[in-house]
Amino acid sequence: MHGPVADLSTRVAGLELRNPFLLASGIWGETGESLRGAYEAGAGGVITKSIGREPRTGYPNPTVEMYDRWGFLNAMGLPNPGIAEYPREIAIARGGGALVIGSVFGHDAEEFAELGAALTETGVAALELNLSCPHAEGLGSEVGSDPSAVEDITRAVVRRTKLPVIAKLTPNTHDIVALAQAAERGGASAISAINTLRGLAIDVRLQRPTLSHGLGGLSGPAIKPVGLACVYQVFRGVRIPVIGVGGILTADDALEYLLAGARAVEVGTAVALDGIRVFGTLVRELGRRMDELGVRRVEDLIGAAHRSDPPPGAPRDPL
Repeated sequence: MHGPVADLSTRVAGLELRNPFLLASGIWGETGESLRGAYEAGAGGVITKSIGREPRTGYPNPTVEMYDRWGFLNAMGLPNPGIAEYPREIAIARGGGALVIGSVFGHDAEEFAELGAALTETGVAALELNLSCPHAEGLGSEVGSDPSAVEDITRAVVRRTKLPVIAKLTPNTHDIVALAQAAERGGASAISAINTLRGLAIDVRLQRPTLSHGLGGLSGPAIKPVGLACVYQVFRGVRIPVIGVGGILTADDALEYLLAGARAVEVGTAVALDGIRVFGTLVRELGRRMDELGVRRVEDLIGAAHRSDPPPGAPRDPL
C-alpha cells in the first residue's frame, strides 16, 4: 500500500518538521521514554513538560474533570521534577531521534532566562515559554497577560540562548495580538496560540468546586473556535510563524488551523483520549485529505483562509 503523495513537511522558526503535528507540553511528556514513544508513533516533534527551577508536586487530587470527548478541565499545578533532574529525560528522548522542544516556566524574566539557558545545554531544538498556564499563582498567564512582561521575559531568554524561542500565549486576555507583538519585539522566533481557557466546575452535591484548586484550564474540542480565532488574528498581526493549539482531534481540525495561518499544530487532548497512536492516524488522515483536495504541500495551505480578506482599509466584521 502506497503512502500519501502529499508532502507533510513544514518549517517553523528554523525547525524542519517531518509533519506539522507536535506533542503538546504537559501531555505524555513526563519521561524520556514517553517523549520518544510519541515521536516514534509519528509526531513531527515533541514538547516537554513545562520545567521549573525546583521540583513541584502540583495540586492534590482531584485535578482533572472530563466532559465526554469535548474537553478536559484540569488544574495540575505544573508538577515537574525540576531543572536539575529533567535533562536525563531529554537525553533519552533525543537518543531515539526525537526532535525535542523544551518548555519552561518561571516567575519573572530572570528565572525564565536561567531555565532557558539550562535547557539549551541539553540539546533541545528550541524553547517554548509557558506564559499562559491559567491556574498557577504567580506563574503562567498571571505574568503572560501583560505585554511588557511578555516582551521582557522573551528578550531575557533570547539573550541567553541561540535556539529559537517560542512564546506560548494565553487566550485569557482582551488582546492576544498585543501579546504576540510584544513577544515578537522581544525576539521570539514563533508564537504558540493558545493555552487552556480558564474554567470552573462545581459539584452540586458537595456544593464546592470539583477540582481541588478550584479554577482550572479547559482544553479539547470545546476551545477549538477560540484557538482558531486567536491564530487567525495573530497571523495577521505578526511576521513570525504561528503554531496552533486547541482541540485538534482530526486531520480536518489541523487543516483549519493551517488555513488560519498556523505552520504546525500541537496535539494534547487527543493524546490523552486515544494515546500516542493518534499521531500515526493524524498523519495518514492529513495526507489523504490533502490528496483529496489536490494540495501537494502543507506549505500551500498555510494562511490560505486569508486570501479572501478584504483589501486594507475596507470595513471588517470584528472577530
